[in-house]
Amino acid sequence: MLFTQAGNNKIKQMMAGASAGLLIAVASLSSAASAQTTVVPTLAVPDFTSVVAKTEGSVVNIRTTEAVPVRNPSMGPNGNDPYDMLRWFFGPDFVPPGAPGSRQRKAPGSSATPQERTVPRGVGSGFIISSDGYVLTNNHVVAKSNGIFVTMTSGKEYKAKIIGTDARTDVALLKIDAKDLTPLPIGDSNKLKKGQWVLAIGSPFGLDSTVTSGIISAINRDTGDYLPFIQTDVAVNPGNSGGPLIDLAGQVVGVNSQIISQSGGFMGISLAIPIDEVMRVVDQLKSHGKVTRGRIGVQIGPVSDEVGKAIGLKKAEGAMVSNVERGGPADDAGIRSGDVITKFDDKAIVHMTDLPRIVGATKPGQRVPMEVWRKGKTVTLQVKVGEMPSAENEAGTPQSEAPQSAPVDVLGLKVSKVPDDIRSKQKVTGGVLVTDAEEPAATAGLAAGDIILTVNDTDVTGPEQYAKLVAGLDKSRAAALLVMRGDQSQWVTVTPGK
Repeated sequence: MLFTQAGNNKIKQMMAGASAGLLIAVASLSSAASAQTTVVPTLAVPDFTSVVAKTEGSVVNIRTTEAVPVRNPSMGPNGNDPYDMLRWFFGPDFVPPGAPGSRQRKAPGSSATPQERTVPRGVGSGFIISSDGYVLTNNHVVAKSNGIFVTMTSGKEYKAKIIGTDARTDVALLKIDAKDLTPLPIGDSNKLKKGQWVLAIGSPFGLDSTVTSGIISAINRDTGDYLPFIQTDVAVNPGNSGGPLIDLAGQVVGVNSQIISQSGGFMGISLAIPIDEVMRVVDQLKSHGKVTRGRIGVQIGPVSDEVGKAIGLKKAEGAMVSNVERGGPADDAGIRSGDVITKFDDKAIVHMTDLPRIVGATKPGQRVPMEVWRKGKTVTLQVKVGEMPSAENEAGTPQSEAPQSAPVDVLGLKVSKVPDDIRSKQKVTGGVLVTDAEEPAATAGLAAGDIILTVNDTDVTGPEQYAKLVAGLDKSRAAALLVMRGDQSQWVTVTPGK
C-alpha cells in the first residue's frame, strides 16, 4: 500500500494527537489519585544530646555517712566492763595488761564512754542552683547523716553543710565552698503538659551522670500531703533521689523524689516535686534555715458527687470540714463541721488537698477571707492563720527521752506506743507511732512521726498486736496501711521485705 508524503504527515499528526490525549488522561488520573492520598506526618524522637551537654555538669553525686555504735572489745558479752571492780581500787584510769588504751570515764564504776565509727550511709543526687555553691537535694538523702560529700562530674569532691531541711516537702538545701559554678536554670512547672518530654539525670545505684528520658504522665498527682507531684514514666531508681527533672529547654521543672514500686525498683511510675513548690521552700531555708507554714485547725475530707448534689453545690469541689479544733483559728472564725470550704484567700479550692497547700503557704498571723458553703448558700468568714508546728515537734515526743521501740520489722519500720498527749491531740484510741522508717517503708513515703492505725483490714491496738499482724503478712503481697500524719490520714501500700 502506497502513501503520499501528505498522507504520511497526516498520520503523524493523528498519532501525536492520540499520544497527547493519553498523557493528559494519565496526568488527570494521577492528579485525582494524589488528591485522594492522605499524607501522614511522621514524628521523630527528639535529640537529647544538646540538652544533656549543657545540663549534665550541674548535676552532682551526693554520698553520706553516719555514725554507728560499736561494742568495745574489752566489754563482756552482756555489755559490762569486767574491770570495773579493779577500777574501784586503782582509780578510773586503770588500764589492765593487754587492754586497749585508757578511756574517758564518767565516774568510778560507770560503763565506758560509747564508741562509734563512721560508715557509708547512702548515695543520692542533687544539682547546683547558684554559682556560689548552693546545692538542692531531697531531705531523705541527707537525713540522719554525720557527713555529706558532694562530687562534681569532674570528680572534684566537696564537704557540704546543711543550710536547712524541710521534711514535709522532702527538700534539703546544702552549701559547698565553691565559686563560679554553673547553676541549672529554673523552669516553670505550672506550664507542664501531659505527654511532654522530660529527662532525669542522677546517680541510680551510685552510677553517676546517668541520663534517662520519658514523658509527663500526670500533673498535680495528689498523695495526701502538701505536694502536687509530677508523675512521669522516666526511669528513676534508688540514688536518683534529689536529682533534677529537666525539660527540653534545659530547665529544671521538678526534683525527683519517689517511685511507686512493689519491688523497690522502677516500675514505670516516678514522682517529682514541682520546682515552683521547691523554690518557695528554698527561699525560706535561705532566709531562716527552716520553713514556717500556716494552719487553721480543721480536719477535712473530699466532697463526693452524691454529697455535692445533696447539699446544693453546682460542682463536687472544695474541702469538706469533718472536725474543727476547739479554740483553733477556724473555730474562732466560726467554721463548723459540715461546712465546705470553697475559697481561701481568694484562691479556689477545687480538690481537698488544695486547702492544706494554700493555707500552708500563707504567712502565720495574716487575716484572710474564706468562703464556705453552708445550708445552700455561700458564707464569707475572716480567719487569722496560725502557725503549723514543725514536723520534728509535731509528734509531741519529748526531745530528751525517745520512746522505746521494737527492732525493724519486715516493712522496714520501728514502732512504739503512741504517747498519751498525741492520742489526746490526734483523738486516736489505738495505733502505733513510727520512730524510724527504712526500706521498703521509706520508699513508700512513711517517716518517723507517722501513726499506723490499720494494717490491711485490722485496726492496730498497740505495738504487740501490731508486731503479730506484721509477722503474719504474706510477703508476696503488698500490705495496706492506714497512716495518720498530722491532721491527714491516707492508705499506703508496702510490700514486706524478704
